[in-house]
Amino acid sequence: MTEHRRNGSDITVVIPTLGREILRQVLDALERGRVWPARVIVVDQGQCGEISAMLDAVKTRSFDTLWIPSQQTGRAAGVNRGIERATSRFVAITDDDCVPQDDWIERTMEWFKKHPEAILTGRVEAGEGAGVVSLVTDRRPRVQRRPALRFDRLSGGNMAASKAVLDRLGGLDEDQCLRTAEDGEFAYRALRAGVPIVYAPDVVVRHLGWRDEHQRSAQYASYARSQGGFYGKYLRRGDLFIALRTSVHLMRAVRRWILGALRGDREIACNGRAYVVGLLPGIRAGWRSETLQ
Repeated sequence: MTEHRRNGSDITVVIPTLGREILRQVLDALERGRVWPARVIVVDQGQCGEISAMLDAVKTRSFDTLWIPSQQTGRAAGVNRGIERATSRFVAITDDDCVPQDDWIERTMEWFKKHPEAILTGRVEAGEGAGVVSLVTDRRPRVQRRPALRFDRLSGGNMAASKAVLDRLGGLDEDQCLRTAEDGEFAYRALRAGVPIVYAPDVVVRHLGWRDEHQRSAQYASYARSQGGFYGKYLRRGDLFIALRTSVHLMRAVRRWILGALRGDREIACNGRAYVVGLLPGIRAGWRSETLQ
């Protein structure tokens, strides 16, 4: 081990996966890091023995790893099972298609020295491949202390918090009606509980593009229904702020659909249409949900 790659960061990295081979790129990036995580926990909902072998190989070369096979479905369940097994002071969360920058752990540690009780999130840049569906490229640091009307700044594939904060908030909502909006609901719940979200633009991951046009369209539809599920659960509780946010969200989706169509931008038009079509059915599903976080 070279001197600059020290293994004592007090950060556990949690990665949910369906057993995809691209996880190898994430692990390689963490091994190249200037500071290693205390441990990497991979929750494998594909229950793939090759992932276990991949982690064993990393463990012999560098940092500690743990493979957790799971029969559950949904990213929230995968993240939560990993958080439950973390014993370090801090937990960082990424996805199997998000490749951390070499200084990801190091930068995360530096920000926690200033904001130990906050939720930390960072930049998400386009990596290899085409058609990345979710990017965050703002280079200005921000601290958000209350919910915003448009959206709350938290990227599920690039986030971290203390184990104490995660335990206090109760982890991500595993309700299937908000399957791909679990990070948005978590951000809203955290801000309402008085936990700030710090956006650190120098904490960077690269989101790999692996979906074709049809898969991206399906993902936009899932985002829309899940966002609606999140809104529906809070509307049922009489949350007037979410009622206003829902109206803003729907108007912005109509605008994206129209502008995308007029400009010949199929990606933007597809995104806008997905939310116009899927948001209200999602709200209905969330309203009917019996699960409360």
